[in-house]
Amino acid sequence: MNKTKNLKKMSSVVSEGPSRAAARAMLRATGLTDEDMEKPFVSVANLASDVTPCNFHLDRLSHKVKEGLKNAGAVPFLFGTITISDGISMGTEGMKASLVSREVIADSIETVTFGESMDGVIAVAACDKNMPGILMSMARLNLPSIFVYGGAILPGQYKGKDINVQDMFEAIGTYSQGKLSLEELIAMEKVACPGEGACAGMFTANTMAAAIEAMGMSTPGSSSIPAIDPRNEEVAFNSGHLLFNMLEKDIKSRDIITRKSLENAITVVLSMGGSTNAVLHLLAIAHEAEVDLTIDDFDRLSRKTPYLTDLRPSGKYVMADMDKVGGVPTIMKELLHKGLLHGDALTVTGKSIEENLDTFNTRPDNQVIHRISSPRSPTGGLIILKGNLAPEGAVLKVSGSKSLNHTGPARVFDGERSAFEAVTTGQIKDGDVVVIRYEGPKGGPGMQEMLAVTGAIMGQDIKNNILLMTDGRFSGASHGPMIGHVAPEAAVGGPIAMIKEGDIITMDVESRILNVDITDEELKNRKNAWNPPKPKYTHGVMAKYAKLVTSASKGAVTT
Repeated sequence: MNKTKNLKKMSSVVSEGPSRAAARAMLRATGLTDEDMEKPFVSVANLASDVTPCNFHLDRLSHKVKEGLKNAGAVPFLFGTITISDGISMGTEGMKASLVSREVIADSIETVTFGESMDGVIAVAACDKNMPGILMSMARLNLPSIFVYGGAILPGQYKGKDINVQDMFEAIGTYSQGKLSLEELIAMEKVACPGEGACAGMFTANTMAAAIEAMGMSTPGSSSIPAIDPRNEEVAFNSGHLLFNMLEKDIKSRDIITRKSLENAITVVLSMGGSTNAVLHLLAIAHEAEVDLTIDDFDRLSRKTPYLTDLRPSGKYVMADMDKVGGVPTIMKELLHKGLLHGDALTVTGKSIEENLDTFNTRPDNQVIHRISSPRSPTGGLIILKGNLAPEGAVLKVSGSKSLNHTGPARVFDGERSAFEAVTTGQIKDGDVVVIRYEGPKGGPGMQEMLAVTGAIMGQDIKNNILLMTDGRFSGASHGPMIGHVAPEAAVGGPIAMIKEGDIITMDVESRILNVDITDEELKNRKNAWNPPKPKYTHGVMAKYAKLVTSASKGAVTT
């Protein structure tokens, strides 16, 4: 008997026995042979799309995955799912669909893989919400699973300097102040994104790719390879063999996605000054894997994790530069040697994190990646704030920020667009606290990112004297004194909904405090007088999402 039949733990129900003759007839129409019917079936989720440069090259890698699976002895089944380009939809109503897409991606991969009784899954992706959506589906399915990253875009060149899409959003703010000409703005626009790949810096896509590698769910060393590099095709092909090995050893996603591996992922994100979105996404992945992880774990780990990289938006280098000095394994080896990683955590190779890292000989260059003995900061790049404005917590990226405390008057905006207009027309002054509310998971709905606003602020001279807080999210390209994920959100009556124009708000990093200077009694009185807003959408996917989604402090999940 063919040994591979023993690996058909799920697919045998559609390919074996006289009662499945009709199903086999359908499968034969796709080209399957008698021999194929005895092989394990593996779904290949392909997130290729023309709507974003992040993903428009993924067909090439997905077909390499198919080749690798066939070569290893499995039968691949390719299917597509969606993506949303945050960089294109940013600042529009469509941006609200971004986080919603994470759930749709997770649901679609789970639906196809479960519905077609697949034995394993490999997913190929690159844009921001692709990756957490994929990992959420893998955690739900609990099958042998591997993630393949499409890689990052190379930086563009303008006047002899590297630029990327972060510079474009900040250039809009500079242009609004008359400090950049329209001709210069357009000239930058034409070179900032030179080709395929996810955004270049330590923004959300690269943050999550690094986190997934640290989690053990992708090929070691793969997350920093530029999109145009042919090594990505080798990774894609070899992932087919890795997946077959996982089938043989019966290594499932929840064997890898554990408390230890999630702590490894968090630690690497903190050491790299990663995106605030990692908090949201890693909580969501933990939820789907039924791992006990809370928002407080991020702050606990941040207090002991050194910040080691000089990557944009908080530094000057991009992912391609990090690849030249060894990529994520270089950082992980530093962290492991200081006892900050769980070296025994299992990975898709069938080996432990420590065993995988033993095959890498790179060392920090002390420029792109700093040694743990001389870190950029002794603590991590993200912290969690709490107080009477955020009882469930709020997220602040401290990497690259000069503002460790702030007290100032609230400038209150019930939505992102009015705040953006106030910033670009000079209505925001030194010391102000810009409050953008009703942009949370339910209130937005969809918790849209605020890169248009943060970019406009960072493009002005007031950039380090303004505090921005919101129940929405920030792009991974955002930096500076900006607090996101304030929970509970305004739409459910969280304290942020009770702030009035001119209220004095205090943020203090050392004490992890985010407070408004009013009494508990006054806060209660305002809550009693508050009326919830009407839903912004009453039908369709946005309305469905708003009804189901939970707090940002729990990952904004819908299950």
